[in-house]
Amino acid sequence: MSTANPQPLWQPDPQRIAQARITRFQAWAAEHHGAPAEGGYPALHRWSVDQLDTFWKAVTEWFDVRFSTPYTRVLGDRAMPGAQWFPGATLNYAEHALRAAADRADEPALLHVDETQEPRPVSWSALRRQVGSLAAELRALGVRPGDRVSGYLPNIPQAVVALLATAAVGAVWTSCAPDFGARSVLDRFQQVEPVVLFTVDGYRYGGKEHDRREVVAELRRELPTLRAVVHIPLLGTEPPEGALEWSALTAGDTEPVFEQVPFDHPLWVLYSSGTTGLPKAIVQSQGGILVEHLKQLGLHCDLGPEDRFFWYTSTGWMMWNFLVSGLLTGTTVVLYDGSPGYPDTGAQWRVAERTGATLYGTSAAYVMACRKAGVHPARDYDLSTVKCVATTGSPLPPDGFRWLHDEVRDDLWIASVSGGTDVCSCFAGAVPTLPVYTGELQAPGLGTDLRSWDPSGNPLVDEVGELVVTNPMPSMPIRFWNDPDGSRYHDSYFDTYPGVWRHGDWITLTSRGTVIIHGRSDSTLNRQGVRMGSADIYEVVERLPEIKESLVIGIEQPDGGYWMPLFVHLAPGAVLDEALLNRIKQAIREQLSPRHIPDEIIEVPGVPHTLTGKRIEVPVKRLLQGTPLEKAVNPGSIDDLALLGFYEELARKRA
Repeated sequence: MSTANPQPLWQPDPQRIAQARITRFQAWAAEHHGAPAEGGYPALHRWSVDQLDTFWKAVTEWFDVRFSTPYTRVLGDRAMPGAQWFPGATLNYAEHALRAAADRADEPALLHVDETQEPRPVSWSALRRQVGSLAAELRALGVRPGDRVSGYLPNIPQAVVALLATAAVGAVWTSCAPDFGARSVLDRFQQVEPVVLFTVDGYRYGGKEHDRREVVAELRRELPTLRAVVHIPLLGTEPPEGALEWSALTAGDTEPVFEQVPFDHPLWVLYSSGTTGLPKAIVQSQGGILVEHLKQLGLHCDLGPEDRFFWYTSTGWMMWNFLVSGLLTGTTVVLYDGSPGYPDTGAQWRVAERTGATLYGTSAAYVMACRKAGVHPARDYDLSTVKCVATTGSPLPPDGFRWLHDEVRDDLWIASVSGGTDVCSCFAGAVPTLPVYTGELQAPGLGTDLRSWDPSGNPLVDEVGELVVTNPMPSMPIRFWNDPDGSRYHDSYFDTYPGVWRHGDWITLTSRGTVIIHGRSDSTLNRQGVRMGSADIYEVVERLPEIKESLVIGIEQPDGGYWMPLFVHLAPGAVLDEALLNRIKQAIREQLSPRHIPDEIIEVPGVPHTLTGKRIEVPVKRLLQGTPLEKAVNPGSIDDLALLGFYEELARKRA
């Protein structure tokens, strides 16, 4: 992939650079901690990875992290896995998330929006009071530090209150969105054995009500460790037999008591997409998330008390946890509970307008859907408050950058970011003081020694390699649940390059310091020794109006050959005739290379995704290699299981 692209799409003006929090942090860190005063972000980044201990100490001081007992040093053992951060320190995540209530009691901490699109505020003082009341009730129910508390909840204020009350008690939060079926939820919650379940009776999505009472009844039957179930009547139904009422548990006027826990005390459990086997139950720490999110949200996203932070997400995705952490910076957090495209494709832009969002985050897929549907955000909505549009979930194609630039504002900071559930953060992405180049992430994050490596562990520049991180990050998992000897954790990230985190993405680090993400390395296409990311092919193919979505798989054949089919899901009315086949091949040949042209182009009824919206390449690859369906994929993790039957049948025919 060519990286010779000298003209930035956008550059921050001098005033914006001067006002950015990261600029002020650099000047302060230069004065107090020996950071470089000159050289801008590249110099600051170099210092942050070369002087890792000093950098993270500076972050805790700059953001006034309250350690109730002091740490003995910043980094104990730095070997990965198992690096020890801030040993000796105690603190509480929820205490920091509610700090702004002291001086901004009546201002909104949360703005809740549903499909009616009318924002409803929850003030800082109301949020703090509800958390205090619920934390006291959890303690009365016998919930102790380390106990697990689960939520089967949509993106509503009650979910935020429940997470913060759980953290205040020192218990461990875990959540699933209510569009997950019972089996998917049980695959996750049964691993961690929760003692309390917060649940809704149903949810609204796409203009319809979805009753979930039967699923809730099944969860109660199949989770024998539950001591209490809390009913939130989103659809107005009565609580089921033996359930507690949300309103009763949050009616008190109790000052929250924050359990002071060790820095590495578990905060929450997140789950890998679980496309094969049970989802990995990823445990992250109170302190690690606190300092990583302060850095990411306060410096990289440039958020503060005057901001409004909206990211389209559900409680089943790490971006929801990341969104809630906006509270750490005193920012007003926007919770949108509804379909991303209801009543029309422009729905999210309308939410951004109605809430006065300053940072609006969404998926690359949504941006491309808006482009395809002919949405005109700037023409149809007042987006004057929006300073930054951020995207994640998959790489934002160059056309997506250009569309945002042309259709939202030519002075728009476009932040394509990439990270993972595994760290609940970004490896690379937003930097408010750097230019934006089309199709590229601005830079690696502070404190993250991001590299691109070849199979032998040699660093690459301007060439595609494995995404690796060579130093520990505070938000890396402290462990996986039910992985007593740590072998599953080790094998997930550290078996390729000992002591170095290998994430499973192909990236290019350019000589300009930017980052290009090419898709997953474990589903990577490898033609005649040339490695190619699937994202590059999707970007070209899905520009064609006839193609709704596509999936490309590369399969090593038993005879040493290589079969690379492209599956296309056509737009309504389109036909995969000779003319369209030729146009697909021509587009790939001209915009990528003849090597990228698939061996076969096959029409499919649809492309399967994980429940968080990622197309599933590896399980389809396994099916096509003859792996039986039940071994190739965890059925509870797929949005439309019936679609996999098509690929299974195709494998049978080919065999």
